[in-house]
Amino acid sequence: MKISLNWLMDYIPLTIEREDLLHHLTDIGLEVGGTENWESVPGGMEGIVIGKVTACEQHSNADKLKVTRVNVGADEELPIVCGAPNVAEGQTVVVATVGTKLTMNGESLVIKKAKLRGEASHGMICAEDEIGLGESHAGIMVLPDDIKVGTPASEYFKIERDLSIEIDLTPNRIDAASHLGVARDLAARLSFEGIPTEVTRPDVSAFKADNQDLVIPVEIKNPEACKRYTSCTISGVKVEASPQWLQNRLRAIGLSPINNIVDITNYVLHETGHPMHAFDADKIVGNKVAVEKRKQGEKFLALDELEYELHADDLMICNSEKSMCIAGVFGGIDSGVKAETTKVFLESAWFDPVHVRKTARRHGMNTDASFRYERGADPEITVYALKRAALLIKTIAGGSISSDISDVYPEKLLPFSVDISYDYINRLLGEEISKNDIRFILDKLDIKIAKETETELSLSVPRYRNDVQRAADVCEEILRIYGYNRIPVAKKVNASINIAKEDSNERLMQSSSDFLSARGFHEIMSNSLSNLAYYEKLSEEVNPESIVHLANPGSSELSIMRRELIFGGLESIARNINHKQSDLKLYEYGKIYFKAGERDEAHPVNNHFEEKRLGIWLSGDFDAANWAQTGSKSDFYRLKSTLSAFLDAYGIDISSLKLNTLDSKLFDFGLEYKLKKQSLVRFGLVSKAIRKQIDIEQEVWYAEFRVDVLKTAIDKVKNRFKPLAKFPAVHRDLALLLDKSIRFEDLQQTAMQAERKYLKSMDLFDVYEGDGIEAEKKSYAVSFVLQDEEKTMNDKQIDKIMQKLLKSFEKDFDAKLR
Repeated sequence: MKISLNWLMDYIPLTIEREDLLHHLTDIGLEVGGTENWESVPGGMEGIVIGKVTACEQHSNADKLKVTRVNVGADEELPIVCGAPNVAEGQTVVVATVGTKLTMNGESLVIKKAKLRGEASHGMICAEDEIGLGESHAGIMVLPDDIKVGTPASEYFKIERDLSIEIDLTPNRIDAASHLGVARDLAARLSFEGIPTEVTRPDVSAFKADNQDLVIPVEIKNPEACKRYTSCTISGVKVEASPQWLQNRLRAIGLSPINNIVDITNYVLHETGHPMHAFDADKIVGNKVAVEKRKQGEKFLALDELEYELHADDLMICNSEKSMCIAGVFGGIDSGVKAETTKVFLESAWFDPVHVRKTARRHGMNTDASFRYERGADPEITVYALKRAALLIKTIAGGSISSDISDVYPEKLLPFSVDISYDYINRLLGEEISKNDIRFILDKLDIKIAKETETELSLSVPRYRNDVQRAADVCEEILRIYGYNRIPVAKKVNASINIAKEDSNERLMQSSSDFLSARGFHEIMSNSLSNLAYYEKLSEEVNPESIVHLANPGSSELSIMRRELIFGGLESIARNINHKQSDLKLYEYGKIYFKAGERDEAHPVNNHFEEKRLGIWLSGDFDAANWAQTGSKSDFYRLKSTLSAFLDAYGIDISSLKLNTLDSKLFDFGLEYKLKKQSLVRFGLVSKAIRKQIDIEQEVWYAEFRVDVLKTAIDKVKNRFKPLAKFPAVHRDLALLLDKSIRFEDLQQTAMQAERKYLKSMDLFDVYEGDGIEAEKKSYAVSFVLQDEEKTMNDKQIDKIMQKLLKSFEKDFDAKLR
C-alpha cells in the first residue's frame, strides 16, 4: 500500500525529520518497504526557465528553422535554433537550458550545445509535451508577458514534490489501509513520545440536501451479506477531468485519474479506507435499488468489458431489471459514470467480508474495494464517507444534493467487548507499564474504557479493529505504541532444545546439496502452489484428474498444488534473466503433489499423495569467461557430466542403469535413467513451448531425480574393495544410423551380450535428426570403454571387438555406420 507524505500532512502536522517518520511507522507495525520521490512533472523541470525571445530570424540554410536569441536572465543571451512554426520575437517562452534532461514518450533527451545547419544552438524552446504539461506538439508554449525572465519553470507552473511511502501492510491491519488510518497510529505514537499530535478529520457538517428531486429507495434483500447500505444522489454534475491537486494526490500513490466523479470516490477510499461507488442515476431502471443475490448463471458485463457468469451466492446491486454492480468488488459497464452523466447515485455500504472474499476469488478479481471489504471495513464510517464524497462532488463537479441520506441498517453492528487486567498486560509484555500510560494509549487508538476497577478494564473496541477481540490483541496494541524497543531483553532465558535424530533422507538432502553447491550451483525454494495454465499442454502425460486444486485459491495463477517441480525453477530463471543474470546453475529439493485412486468420503484426503524430487537447472554460460579461459555454454554434455559425477559420488554404477530416450512435451530432447522399471532421473533440453509460456528465450537444460528411487539406489550400493586396474582402458566411438524406434537401452543390451569380457561400459553422447538423414532415421553417437584386466590391449584385439559389436548391431537393428 502506498501513502503520500503531502496527503498525510493534510490531517496531521509533522515536524519530525523524514527518517524519524519512517522509523516510527515501522516501529508501530506499519513497516516501510520503500520510498520514492514523486514529482507532478517527471524531473521536476530542473534546468527549465522562463525566457524572452529578443530576436527571431529565418535560418539561412533551412526553410523550417528560425534562429533566435533568448534572454533567460543570465549574463548573455542564448542562441537557439527553433523549428516551431509559431516562434516570434517578443514572446515569453519556456526554455530548457544546456544540461537539462527531458523525458518524452518514455525516452530521455539531454540538451547539449549543438550546431544546426551551421548555426549555434545552446538550448531548446519547449512545447507543452516536451516538458510534461500536455500532449500538444503543434508549437511552442507562449506565456503571458508579465512573467519575470529567469523564473524557474517549476516555480511558475507550481510543480508539486512529494514522498511516496510503500507500507508493507499485514493482512490484519486493514484499519491502517488509508491516510487517516496511518495518521491515527502515528499521532498516538508521537503523542506518547511527548510530541502532542492530533488528527484533523475533514469537516462534513456542511452536508445538507438541496432538494428532494431524486430520491432513490434502497432495499436489502440479503441482510446476512449486507449489514448497512447508505446512499444519496447528486443532480446537475459535470463530468470532466479532475483539478490538478486531486490528480496529483492520486498519481502520488500510483493511481491514474479517470474523471472527477470516479477520482473523488478513489480519493475518499484512500483517505478514509472506506470503498465508495458512484452510479449513473439515469441508468437505475425503475428508480429503485435492490441489494440481492441473483440466479445462478446470470451474465454480467463488468467495467473491464468482460462478461462474468454469476454464482447464486454473489451479492449484486440491482435496479428493477438487472444487476448493476458486484457488491463490494466491481462495477458494471452500463451503470458506471461516463462523460455524459449528469445525475449520480452515491453508495457507501458495509458488505460481509466472507461473501466479498468468496465472490472475488470465484471471478478472479482483486480490487481496492474487495481488498478492504474482505478484511473488514468500518460500518460506522459509511455516513461520514458518503457526506465527504458528496461535498467534494458538489464542490468539484457542481450540481446539487438531491436527496437526504438513505441509511438502511437493519441490525446495528456493536463494538467488540474485551475484558483485561493490568496484571495480565504487565505479565504478558514483561514490563510494568503505568496505568496512566495504558489509558493514554487506548484513548489515542479509539479503544474506549467502558468500565474500570482497580485491577481490571472493560473495553469497547471499534468495529474497524476486527483484529482486536482478545486480551492478547489489546496487549499488542499497547506495545505497538509503547514501543517494542522499550522492553528490556532478559539476561537469562530458560529454554530446552530437543535435537531430533537425523534420518537418512535428511542426510541425503544435505550431502547432495553440499555436492551441488560445491560445483557452483545455487539452491532455490519455489512456491508449492502453481499455475494450472502450465499443464494445459501436458495433458497426455499429466492426467488432469491427478492435479490437486485449492478449494479457495488466492489467485488464478496460484490455484493448484504443483504437479511438476520444473516450473518453479523456470520462473526463477525468468526473474533472474529480467534482472540481467542469465548464467544460472540452480537446484531445488521440493515436493510435488497429486491424486490417485478413489476418494473416500470418510477420509477425503486418503487419495492425495506427495513425492520428494530434486530438480537441477542449467542455462546460459556454465563457466564464466576470465583471463585464462573463454566461457563455455551450458549444454547436454555439461548436464550429463554433472549427473554422472553426482551418481558416481554415491557409488551408483551408471552402466547398471537403463538409459531410454524420453518422449515428453517437457523436453525437445530428453533421456531417462531407470533403476529396473522405476524412473531414477529424467533430463534434457526444456522444450521451446514450455519456455515460451514463461518468456524464456535462451536454452534451459533440466534434470529431475525421484528422491525415493535415488535413496533405493544408494541403499543397494555395496562398497567393496577393488584394486586399481594395472592396464589402461581404451575408448572407441561409433556413429550409428538407426530407425527412430530403436532405443539406446536396446543397443546397450545387445552390446553387453556380444562382449561380456572386455566391454566395461558404453554411453550415448549425441543424438541427431535432420538434414542429411532420412526422415525415419536418427544418428546415435555411442562411446565404448574396453579393458583387459590381465594385459594391455593391442589394435588388432580392439578392432576385432569393435567389428563384433558392429555386426551385432547390423544383425539386430539393421544399423549402418555413418
